Amino acid sequence: MSTIDGLPAHVLLVHMIVVLVPLTAAALVAAALSPSAARRLGLVLPLLALAVLIAVPVTTDAGEWLERHVDDNALVRRHTELGDTLLPWVVGLFVMAAVVWWLGRRAQAEAGGAGGSARLATPVRLVVALLSLGVAVGAVADVYRIGESGARAAWHDSFSTSGPERGDD
Repeated sequence: MSTIDGLPAHVLLVHMIVVLVPLTAAALVAAALSPSAARRLGLVLPLLALAVLIAVPVTTDAGEWLERHVDDNALVRRHTELGDTLLPWVVGLFVMAAVVWWLGRRAQAEAGGAGGSARLATPVRLVVALLSLGVAVGAVADVYRIGESGARAAWHDSFSTSGPERGDD
């Protein structure tokens, strides 16, 4: 995908990433920490993570097209390099979302039964919660770093903080 309605697709698609990655990360952490949140989110959580997993390569591909159509400079190269680091994080979001969803379904199915599964549930939930938190923080931090580098590449030398202001006087 190269353009949407005459605009570079990357500059439009990137907004989807900026919204969906933190939203997915927050939902993942909530579901990993709270069984009731996991029940309420249900299948929405892994489907949201899947949407992010699909959107990142599409956005990256659109960014690579845009890179070939702008002036080459160090800021653009840095943004492109950082952009390639997000996919492993969103793979992690998807995997952990699927695990949290599966564990939630399993816990619901075993709710009527007793035995050793209740003792195992707490350590497993703790590990899953810690892994989910780590992946969520990493993904959001990476989106921030990539976005900040993209903003620098797009806006450096494009405005003045001391020049005349334009307004509706």
